[in-house]
Parts: sequence; structure tokens; C-alpha cells
Amino acid sequence: GEAAAEERSVLLANRAACYLKDGACSLCVADCSTALQLVPFGVKPLLRRAAAYEALERYRLAYVDYKTVLQVDCTIQAAHDGVNRMTKALLEKDGVNWRQKLPPIPTVPVSAQTRWSGPSAGGPGANTSPVTAQSGEPGKSMPLSWAQSPHAAGTERARTLKEEGNELVKKGNHKKAVEKYSESLKLNQECATYTNRALCYLTLKQYKEAVQDCTEALRLDPKNVKALYRRAQALKELKDYKSSIADIKSLLKTEPKNTAALRLLQELNRT
Repeated sequence: GEAAAEERSVLLANRAACYLKDGACSLCVADCSTALQLVPFGVKPLLRRAAAYEALERYRLAYVDYKTVLQVDCTIQAAHDGVNRMTKALLEKDGVNWRQKLPPIPTVPVSAQTRWSGPSAGGPGANTSPVTAQSGEPGKSMPLSWAQSPHAAGTERARTLKEEGNELVKKGNHKKAVEKYSESLKLNQECATYTNRALCYLTLKQYKEAVQDCTEALRLDPKNVKALYRRAQALKELKDYKSSIADIKSLLKTEPKNTAALRLLQELNRT
């Protein structure tokens, strides 16, 4: 019956969490999908499936799940963070027309939606809503005035500078890229910009600066794989092998099969 379906959905979502922690992302996706067939628009299976898709680099599907979660409950910070990460990843992967390549985002019925108690988005006092305070990127739940705000303009300029830095990296001009990333970070402290600049510092053999940037990135996203890996690389060059190994082990908790990390760990163990 209906009660059994709900219980089965919870069990599947819980098993999916275990699979996700063990790095078995495909099994996590399968369990979450079955859980969502039993009880549509469940927040936990949606979030766990999104995380699994993200780990599998299926960023479009992850984006759809994170956006669906925000329709159910627009106050969930993990979903806002996920949307921001996927937006950046898809922008880098597919360019400015990335939205055109997205699968359709399902419409969540009103009966399945949860709303925070406060002014409605776009209404009086909307600029002080939890959504505005928590999210770094405008979305459907944002007040319309947000997009024209000075903060939004600064964020957009920061993104442009970061993209210019990315292009310079592709051309091998790491010194100039550092300048672009530094300008971008003055406008918007973003995890990806820190890890990108850290990569440049590694190439330029400025290992202490690389460590600092990765530390800043991890302050924003404590499980960021690129930040952990690049800091481990920099620490290895600085001969701080103990700290380097600690970073690689932290990375492997999130991605147990990360081949680059496993290879670096072997090198460190031989040192």
C-alpha cells in the first residue's frame, strides 16, 4: 500500500546515501530513481542523485535535480550551492548557450512544495528573504530587482574576468591569467576561481601561493576535490609530506577511485 511505498522510498534513499559515500555513484542513482518513482519529488533522493550525477560529471542531470529541489523547498542551501557549481561547470563545458542543452526541468506541483515563512519573492521585503541571503546567483525564486543590483553586476564582471583567465590558461599565459583571476576575486570570492589561480601558481612554481588559494577554496567548499588535490601537489613540492598525504586521504573519502589522487598518494608513500 501507500505506507509501504513511503517506507521503501526512505530505505532506498538511505541505501543510496551509503552508495554515495562509498563512491558507487551509479548504484546511488538507481536507488534514488526508484525512490522517486515511489514518492515523487522527495528532497533527499533528489539531492543524493544530484550529488551522484555531479560526481559522474553528468552536470546537466545534476543541475535539473538541484533545480527541482529548489522548487520543493527554496531554502535548501545545498541545492543553491549545487546549482551554482553546475552553472559554472556547464558554462565552462558548453559555453554561453549551455541552457539550451539542458533536459526539461519537471514542474513540482504545489502540493509537494514547502515555503519558508516570510515575504514572497518579488514582494515587499523580498530583498531580505533567506533565499537572497543564502544564494550567490539569481534564480527563479529571486526578486526581479536582484538582477539589476550592483552586486549582480559585480558578479557578472567577476565571471567575465574568470573566463578571460581560463582562456589565457589555455594559451599557456599563466602569469596574465593570475592577474585576471585576482581581479575576479576582488569582485566575487568563488571557489573555482581560487582553484584555477592555484593551478597557475603550481605551474609558476609559486607553491606557497597555491597552498593559500586552495585553503581559501576549501573554506568555501570543504570537500572540493580540485582544491584538495592541488594543495596536496603544492605541499609535496614544499616537502610537507604529512599534510599532503592528509589532503589526498580527505579527497579519497569523496572520490575513492580518483586515479590521479591514488597515483599521487603512491608517490608520497615512496617519498
